[in-house]
Amino acid sequence: MITYRQFEMKDYQAVYDLWKASPGVGLSSADEKDAIAQFSSRNPGLCFIAEEDDIIVGTLFCGQDGRRGYIHHTAVSESHQRRGIGQKLVDMCLAELAVQGIQKCHLFVYGKNKLGKLFWERTGWTERVELNMFSKDIAK
Repeated sequence: MITYRQFEMKDYQAVYDLWKASPGVGLSSADEKDAIAQFSSRNPGLCFIAEEDDIIVGTLFCGQDGRRGYIHHTAVSESHQRRGIGQKLVDMCLAELAVQGIQKCHLFVYGKNKLGKLFWERTGWTERVELNMFSKDIAK
């Protein structure tokens, strides 16, 4: 039986291991323990996990800036895909964003992540081909 709950920092290593094992999930220093602690504390109610027999089999991390939501690192272990776990995590996230007064949500998918793109398209999301994303590392 799959259970769903809020992410807690005690889950970090298992969540990170799932991300590392998930094709299409890109990791950086922003995914290290301290950064995730900061992210999850700034986004209460928006980071979820799915478990089966106390093993984390799915994650969805979301943040919001007061205007828009942003989904990061949605991952379901390969052995548990196509069981509705990803969709349930998304539904929980969008419901919480609505409670927090957020009316639109965005997400990022690597261009080569065909399975990720397929999941989001099948679940009703629209690819925004008219936008370009720019990034810059900020030195500490």
